[in-house]
Amino acid sequence: MRYIQEQHCNTDNLQIQYKNNKPFPHIVLDNFIQPDFIERVLTEFPDLSLLENKKSFNTPQQIKFASEGFNDISSSAFELISFFNSDIFLTYLQKITGIKEVLISDPYLSGGGYHEIKKGGVLKVHADFNKHPLINLDRRVNLLLYLNKDWDEKWGGNLELYDPKNLNKPVVKVPPIFNRCVIFNTTSHTFHGHPEPLSCTENLSRKSIALYFFSLGRPGNEISEDHSTMWKAVKGETLKSPPLTFRRFVAMVLPPFIFSFIKNRYEKNK
Repeated sequence: MRYIQEQHCNTDNLQIQYKNNKPFPHIVLDNFIQPDFIERVLTEFPDLSLLENKKSFNTPQQIKFASEGFNDISSSAFELISFFNSDIFLTYLQKITGIKEVLISDPYLSGGGYHEIKKGGVLKVHADFNKHPLINLDRRVNLLLYLNKDWDEKWGGNLELYDPKNLNKPVVKVPPIFNRCVIFNTTSHTFHGHPEPLSCTENLSRKSIALYFFSLGRPGNEISEDHSTMWKAVKGETLKSPPLTFRRFVAMVLPPFIFSFIKNRYEKNK
């Protein structure tokens, strides 16, 4: 398969691993993308803090930067994400996850695209929003592709996966090393994040490409009320809530897709 290394093309074996992995279905795929191509993606990765259209988060729950849509995605990353959004990769993803409902990619990159966390940054443990913000689709799968060469584990930044019945310690810790892809199911109980502040040097950062996949409907045992990101305290920590601004209040009381629609209309008219 183009872009993906040959050792990751046997979906029958991958599906068995995916379904059996704890605390929820997931898989870690090292050396995922063809070496020459992933090198180009890394070389073209921008400093997100310098982008005009970036998303900048600075709350007790998350300190990070993210791109907005496709505007600042480089040519190589655009090509790779387009492949991930294609029927070819969706069929591959469908086989690995075993999800029965047809998977749908997100051409809007809502919440996806480039992600970057710098020294001192953090992404506390959470379960993701469960509905697409613009379309009435259910969020089903996350794909995280890490772009961090010579990563030292003492810097932190591990992706931690938690059992909702025990938030005292993670079941799995995944260092964000270069060309490592993590794919996992998303429900209202798939808690994950990296709760420890990043301690790399000032000139480095934790870089990744994040993509989310959806479906029209989901199994009955996974259905819950529409919600935005749900944060969880782990390891005995106490999470401070950010100030209740009018924007946050509106986001809390409106369904995510309505809030996002209003937000996008407002920003286009500014």
